[in-house]
Amino acid sequence: MLASAIVAEVVATSALRVSNGFTRLVPSLIVLVGYGLSFYLLSLTLRVLPIALVYAVWSGAGIVLIATVAAVLFKQVPDVPALIGMSLIISGVVVLNLFSRVKA
Repeated sequence: MLASAIVAEVVATSALRVSNGFTRLVPSLIVLVGYGLSFYLLSLTLRVLPIALVYAVWSGAGIVLIATVAAVLFKQVPDVPALIGMSLIISGVVVLNLFSRVKA
């Protein structure tokens, strides 16, 4: 469910880019449905996983995936500092997953 929440958020964010400030109907509807679905699925994962872990994975993976989508679809290629920052985010999520003792 967490992976689906991440995908829904990335789709919604991508549609937000092409909604042109919510002036285009179809992309705007995709934004609303995508974020709604993402938050709903995110809430379901919180029944069994700790919020710090869920949010770290959701936001970290979302950042990296949306940067990838932006590079491929919108030709917004991240520079070296952005890549370093994303590497640090991924490292933080890995450390949290491997070494944190937070319980649900």
